[in-house]
Amino acid sequence: MRPTDPDPYWNTNVARHPGILRSVPEGCGDALDVGCGDGLLARKLAGRAKRVTGIDPSHRMIALAHGHRPGSGPGATTFVEGDFLTAELPSSGYDFICSVATVHHMDFEAALVRMRELLRPGGALVMVGLARDGTAAERAVTLAAAPVVRITKVLRRARGPVGMPTADPLMTYGQVRSVAQRLLPGVRYRRHVLRRYVLTWAKPAR
Repeated sequence: MRPTDPDPYWNTNVARHPGILRSVPEGCGDALDVGCGDGLLARKLAGRAKRVTGIDPSHRMIALAHGHRPGSGPGATTFVEGDFLTAELPSSGYDFICSVATVHHMDFEAALVRMRELLRPGGALVMVGLARDGTAAERAVTLAAAPVVRITKVLRRARGPVGMPTADPLMTYGQVRSVAQRLLPGVRYRRHVLRRYVLTWAKPAR
């Protein structure tokens, strides 16, 4: 498909994009996509925010992001190659921060703390992540959803950018929920059938 298509491919990460976009605050000035990959979500965010920054440590992914045309909408999009935990990012922060299938590649607590610090008062955070089963109940959910996941992937011809870095999650769903609740008071946690969890949090306004 053409690089200007809003969804040039589909996978279980792209499936979460509509929900993320609905969470962007009205009149959003600055948005940050942590682990932006080839920039697909960042380009979509350009229609909801005035300025969008995508950051990713993969040289290949950032090169792909730069190779696409800008997303539709008024937002200016910038792509940064670097480690989110150590990269120099504006201290003034962001009105919206999102991350999809990225945080399991880094220190989970450090990532949440940095997102919390970079988010402006009143801003919104949406994080989609992967975790592993740690209890019999969690394994039962995974097994029950497995046929739906397989069928959906086949029907939607699931795929992603070639060369996208992958890693197995180390934390369990329960651990993710516990740490998130400690670091982000009032956070909402939800586990989706397509093997993803979603954390949504609004930073208290001063």
